[in-house]
Amino acid sequence: MSSSLSLFDLIPGKVLLDRYSLLRPHRESGMSATFEVEDQLDGGRREVQVFPAGLFESRDQGAEFSELLGKWAGIKSPVFPSVHAIHVLDDGSVLTVADFPSGQSVRSWLGDNPRMIVQDVRQMAISLLEGLVEIHGLGLVHGDIKPQTLYFVSGENRVTIVDGGVTTGLWAAKHMGTRTALIGTPYYAPLEQFSGESPDISSDLYNLATVMYEMSSGALPWAGKGFLEVFQSKMQKIPPRMADRAHGLDIDVGFEEVVLYGLSGERRNRYQSAEEFLTALETVELG
Repeated sequence: MSSSLSLFDLIPGKVLLDRYSLLRPHRESGMSATFEVEDQLDGGRREVQVFPAGLFESRDQGAEFSELLGKWAGIKSPVFPSVHAIHVLDDGSVLTVADFPSGQSVRSWLGDNPRMIVQDVRQMAISLLEGLVEIHGLGLVHGDIKPQTLYFVSGENRVTIVDGGVTTGLWAAKHMGTRTALIGTPYYAPLEQFSGESPDISSDLYNLATVMYEMSSGALPWAGKGFLEVFQSKMQKIPPRMADRAHGLDIDVGFEEVVLYGLSGERRNRYQSAEEFLTALETVELG
């Protein structure tokens, strides 16, 4: 393909990077668009994630972003898709090639089902936390865990996390320092990110606790439809019980306490590591 990218390159039937036959759009966010492709070299199913040149101030900034994403390429974990290659085009566009995630997103599943049984939420969260223990130990942070970035196969407890390092990599490549406007998803971000703090280990754990709350209850812990309303809702130091957000819900008390502890409004009163969260989840006795 050419050294620059246009919308005409991103339609089914086109071949990206002279190798990947584009099959269909898969997912998109405000920062990227991801496509299901077939690797013409081995017939494998992959995904190509496209970060457009307009996202960066220069090609050098795009190259810096690709180097930061490259830190994820060496991770060999069932929780994170293998990254096969990262390319920077002359116009500054960045393309990543990774394994295609199996199953459906948690967001898609929640759109078809009211809630998930606690036992399944627990096992899926244990799988996720084991992956977070690994990446946090390498000094990496996902930065935007939410139902849209979690994929699973129905009947299996293993979960795949996509978009690893995208939010934190963009933050660093744009030289935003440690304080700037919120990058991420307000519903799942801890209160400190609203004041401009960059995503860190603590925010990953808060993200996950929020997702667990939503999967278990079918509702988000925080009321509000916009940035300001969500921020005001999160100002309360103690998060609402699940029955307060999903009336009539009967949830295991021990499990609920594990989740709510991860949602405290004050960082010091939440889990300090993925290991701590994992231990609490593994040792809680379900009624």
